[in-house]
Amino acid sequence: MAKSSPDRNIALEMVRATEAAAMAASRWLGRGDKNGVDGAAVGAMRVVLNSVAMDGVVVIGEGEKDNAPMLYNGEKLGRGSDPAVDIAVDPVDGTSLTASGRQNAVSVVAFADRGSMYDPRHIFYMQKIATGPEAADVIDINAPIGDNIRAVAKALGKRAEDVTVVILDRPRHEDLINEMRAERVRIRLILDGDVAGALSTCKRDSGIDLLVGVGGSPEAVISACALKCVGGNMQCKLWPRDKKEADRCRDLGMDLDKVLTLDDLVASDNVYFAATGVTDGDWLSGVKYVGDTILTSSLVMRSKSGTIRYVGAEHKYKKLESYVNDVDY
Repeated sequence: MAKSSPDRNIALEMVRATEAAAMAASRWLGRGDKNGVDGAAVGAMRVVLNSVAMDGVVVIGEGEKDNAPMLYNGEKLGRGSDPAVDIAVDPVDGTSLTASGRQNAVSVVAFADRGSMYDPRHIFYMQKIATGPEAADVIDINAPIGDNIRAVAKALGKRAEDVTVVILDRPRHEDLINEMRAERVRIRLILDGDVAGALSTCKRDSGIDLLVGVGGSPEAVISACALKCVGGNMQCKLWPRDKKEADRCRDLGMDLDKVLTLDDLVASDNVYFAATGVTDGDWLSGVKYVGDTILTSSLVMRSKSGTIRYVGAEHKYKKLESYVNDVDY
């Protein structure tokens, strides 16, 4: 008999994983060692995910780009029982942000029905455009950036020059940034963390209306899971770094011209998403240390119900010994 889809609400079990990863990563805050940040978070998250009653397979993980020995693409997690789920993880979206003590680093994990998550396989980057519910129906990744800005502005009932766009601060975006400046739009350049950037388009008081640019393929799928839960929208196109990568994608039957919709990125309508702040950000507060207590701020969402829960938690050091034994906190 086939294993069932995730009908029970396993959101709090997911939060335990993001909390563990966030707390582990936070110990490396500002130390300048992003590999230390990532390693601590990966180990802590894996310990917790393996304790969950599920039959999980990592579809979006640390993968080839990070040469990771844990939470790699294809790794099986959980106790092997129902439900059967695809798993997308980013133990720290913003390792460099955490290593340099900057804002908007989060730990995230998403679950969906088995076989429903897009597997980017041998391509590490995608071109992206994402926005919140109010402008979900007006974005077009093939349209000029100015057209998208004006369409989003109209949907939001504001002037085009009052739209705020978030984009990774990368040399590959120089021309796009110049085009946006010619449109006199407001721009927020971020050093890392485009999952948080995409999600911020769905929070009215974040001040972010649109995310554009080229970012990681794994982060695109994770962002799609989050946006599906809150009613936002995202479109992507594969972005090979060189001819070799492009040829490999074609050999695998991957269409480089296809516009990947939200449903292409995660086909299920039963998606769970959890995030815990590592550092302070637009959505969540970062990990805090108060005496012998660790404070965390998380959110959990489910697309099927449309529910968003905010979870504030206090953790005692003594209760974290199971993680300490497996992970260098």
